[in-house]
Amino acid sequence: MKNSSDILSIAKETLLSQSNAIANLANLLNNSFINAVNFILNSKGRVIVTGIGKSANIASKIVATLNSTGTPAVFMHAADAIHGDLGNVQQNDTVICISKSGNTPEIKVLVPLIKNSNNKIIAITGNPDSFLGKSADFLLNSYVEKEVCPNNLAPTSSTTAQLVLGDALAVCLLELRGFTSSDFAKYHPGGALGKRLYLRVSDLVKNNELPKVNISDPLTRVIIEISEKRLGVTAVVDKNGSIVGIITDGDIRRMLAKTTKINELIANDIMSKNPKTIHIDAMAIDALDALENNSITQILAIDDSNKYVGVVHLHDLIKEGIF
Repeated sequence: MKNSSDILSIAKETLLSQSNAIANLANLLNNSFINAVNFILNSKGRVIVTGIGKSANIASKIVATLNSTGTPAVFMHAADAIHGDLGNVQQNDTVICISKSGNTPEIKVLVPLIKNSNNKIIAITGNPDSFLGKSADFLLNSYVEKEVCPNNLAPTSSTTAQLVLGDALAVCLLELRGFTSSDFAKYHPGGALGKRLYLRVSDLVKNNELPKVNISDPLTRVIIEISEKRLGVTAVVDKNGSIVGIITDGDIRRMLAKTTKINELIANDIMSKNPKTIHIDAMAIDALDALENNSITQILAIDDSNKYVGVVHLHDLIKEGIF
């Protein structure tokens, strides 16, 4: 029976073996990879990615990566392709065919059909001398010396190699297209990732109260404002409505611990001057950075005229899944 040390040893050996296999792929890259990237970049069609078995699973992931980074792609299972799904391949589409051996029966049937339609084939295979390797217009060599599986049977290192080559294609295309984080946000509007890319301070503060007191307001007024607006903070403004300070519930507790002359205190006595602010058009992720960098839980939002327009609370960021 394996003990804890054995388990960790196996896991480390697995990771190191796969990392070495991936590192070796860099030595296998050649002009065929460059030509494949440029062909896809200049193509008017989509990228159809196909495979059989575990390679089909990798094909599906590559499709997801391409679609999310600006290259339209469609998954087509090789077995289904020869039973009707070949209709997915349109005139200007490029087909990426994935197979470790390059000699599976489905691939041998599928490749000639694609070639007959004058579609270009990019092969990702660990066997350049295979049927697929020799038939492809562009060859990406995914050769690995052995699978990390102790029996050298289960697709492990080979599928990792296929996936990494797919990522390399996607990243090259992304860079050449000038694909930016704003473009990325268009394809990822949902979830925490999307919100990090498009959610702004204005989206966070619009549903919050606007706590504020005048610089000469008594402590009782400050406490009421903070309690009623339920953000744990209030801005302090002068007669022109400009921000001159900030008071948190923590400031009040600390002040009460120092004095019992509550009736004599005004906002000016308690407030912290020159509070941190953030522009309302700033990204929500920038607000999070500001909170973390300054070890605070609230920050005041301002507009172009430096007018106080709201409060961003750490809870807002947590609620949106950004923190």
